[in-house]
Amino acid sequence: MTADDRLDRRAFLKLTGGAAATAALAGCSGTGGSGGESTESGGETSGDGGGESTETATETSDSGESESSGDFPVTIVQGNMPSGLDPHDHRETPTDVVMLHAYEGVLTRTADGTITEALATGYERVDGENTVTFTIREGVSFHNGDTLTPGDVAYSINRIVQEDVGFASPQRDQLAGVTGAEATDDTTVTVSNDGLNPIVFSEFATYCDVMQQSWVEERSKAEVGQQMNGTGPFQLDSYTEDEEVVFTPFEDYWGESVAVTELTFRAASEAGTRVNQLLQGEADVVVNVPPQEVQRVNDNSNTRIAAAPSTRIIYNAMRYDVEPFSSQQFRQAMNYAIDLDSIVENVLGGFGSPTGQPTLEGFVGHNPDVEPYPYDPEQAAQLVDESGHAGVEIELNTPVGRYLKDLEIAQAVAGFIDELPNVSATVRQRDFGSLVDELLTGNIEDKPPWYLIGWGEATFDGGLVMTALLTSDGALTSWSNEEFDSLLADAGNQAGDTREATLQEANALAHEQAPWIFLNRQFSVYGVSERVAWEPRSDERIDASAMTPK
Repeated sequence: MTADDRLDRRAFLKLTGGAAATAALAGCSGTGGSGGESTESGGETSGDGGGESTETATETSDSGESESSGDFPVTIVQGNMPSGLDPHDHRETPTDVVMLHAYEGVLTRTADGTITEALATGYERVDGENTVTFTIREGVSFHNGDTLTPGDVAYSINRIVQEDVGFASPQRDQLAGVTGAEATDDTTVTVSNDGLNPIVFSEFATYCDVMQQSWVEERSKAEVGQQMNGTGPFQLDSYTEDEEVVFTPFEDYWGESVAVTELTFRAASEAGTRVNQLLQGEADVVVNVPPQEVQRVNDNSNTRIAAAPSTRIIYNAMRYDVEPFSSQQFRQAMNYAIDLDSIVENVLGGFGSPTGQPTLEGFVGHNPDVEPYPYDPEQAAQLVDESGHAGVEIELNTPVGRYLKDLEIAQAVAGFIDELPNVSATVRQRDFGSLVDELLTGNIEDKPPWYLIGWGEATFDGGLVMTALLTSDGALTSWSNEEFDSLLADAGNQAGDTREATLQEANALAHEQAPWIFLNRQFSVYGVSERVAWEPRSDERIDASAMTPK
């Protein structure tokens, strides 16, 4: 079994990714640090849905006066507060966004997704490529003043991948293939893998925040979840559970100093409430502005819209083991029946892009020769007839408010299909939690035959996406195909161009077999105060260390 194949069922929590935050369902956690890194995802991320409130907000004047004296406070409002402050005990993008300001990993990513050093100054494969080493940066202090050691790094890795070190971390599958770590000298950490693990550095550039071993071991699990002691550019000032997290700059930070003088995180579940807070000057960055609120934000002289493609895909899974979805012709028909360009333009307001394969553009394994299915209702109706399922009635299960315009996307999908002369389609609105409960059982028979869901993959790796969502033993699979399984198994033992070509072949096969109705790449749409200079990232990280006053 390959490293990719060992993703455990907890990978499902990428559905919440948050997130996107909720941008994966998989949202996702990530490493902290000023180097900046995506969602979970999560990710996790945010698919906090449409703007429920559209009440008019009073425009406020620019608050640039305080910046003239060097004071630059920033308030970020997400859809959810963090579930706790333990960086190894969550799988939601909103939590990860908070964590990244206080905690860091050995590697991180630049805004364009490039892997770069963080708490490690070097990394390489050794011993037949089943072992990797990290050279740990010297002179790094934790927020309590103690010095970072390789032992702290090794402990942090083991706390995630080994239950007997601390607890069963829900992030275990984020370091798929990693079996343990040890400090081998005063500057080096050696990490063991169960095989080649071709994506090990990609994993560490996205996941595994470093904690101080003695600090954790001196505290109860509850205390670790209420306090923070990282190496990041911000340190915890105060935490009011479910209400507010406040950070101040860490003066002894090893990296560049930050411009933000006080960083506050709050949450509002309704998009309209978040937008109102932005317009009233109560927030500086808000997540998931729905299309109908965009003009209101842009029309305000003190605010603007900032958007970026996320790492989250939205799709309709179709269970291959039940009729009519057991027919490849019928599944293809469902893709031809959808005017995906219309959904992106009219439902998402252009804040999305159509997909035709499981792997997004920019990810390892994306096949540039595979295009989205064209809108062809005549071809769709013909394929339905050929499938032997003419006259069938189908029901699309969809969460409401979890992803950007999720219900409206589902209604549009069902509407296009219902226009076919030989298929009737309806929508069933579902509570996200109850839907995910059905998806998490590990039994395909517990899943609805047809459902809308999302997945964010912050590693930018198509192999992880396809293994989790489409292999026979995948975390969230609704499909089984021996040829596809073989390709993913091969990719798990390959690297470089060879692995890329294998994953591209798998994407082409998935397009042809149509296990999903391929829908859209979710965009992260933020409302931003004009007093803040900041650009969004595709990985759904909101990095305040990159913010400066305008």
